Amino acid sequence: MQKFVTTRLSLLLRIRDHRDAQSWSDFMQIYAPLVFRYARRMGLQEADAADVTQDVLRVVSESIEKFDYDRSVGRFRGWLKKVAFYTASQLKRRQQRQAAGHDSAVMDLTEADPGQADARFWDEAYAQRLFELACERVRPKVQSNTWDAFWATAVENRDPGDVAAELNMNVGTVYVARNRVFARIKEALQELDDR
Repeated sequence: MQKFVTTRLSLLLRIRDHRDAQSWSDFMQIYAPLVFRYARRMGLQEADAADVTQDVLRVVSESIEKFDYDRSVGRFRGWLKKVAFYTASQLKRRQQRQAAGHDSAVMDLTEADPGQADARFWDEAYAQRLFELACERVRPKVQSNTWDAFWATAVENRDPGDVAAELNMNVGTVYVARNRVFARIKEALQELDDR
């Protein structure tokens, strides 16, 4: 799976127009599951992670018009990760205060440091989400055997000879199928990244 580490400026510019439903749909398709996974990783239950996701998307919606993309300052996804971390941390603190029956200090967003492990998780979850979306786009466009050969060899890392025998194909056809589907997946990833 190819790793994409940038959010295209074109998508960020398009979502500034709140009437552009397609751009918001594209944005949410990529980032809502990413924020949700991140919140779950921070230990939140599903309902709480869904609330955090909605809160983070609301923050993006409210602040995207004023968001100035300056790559030298940092990436959009870095900012989004901080917002997700802060929002999830705030919810966890509220839950802890309610459970303990006392108040605690509020963490400032600028002090939010999710750490290197979380940064790695965030980037990997983003790449995984783009891969999932690319697969959703490509799978209906290829024959079932072709997809199965690709998936078994490229994703499951199974031996092409075993896959060929299982799918009643010759080994060369399995390699061709894997390479063709992989090329389509790369194209779909580039389209997603071009947003």
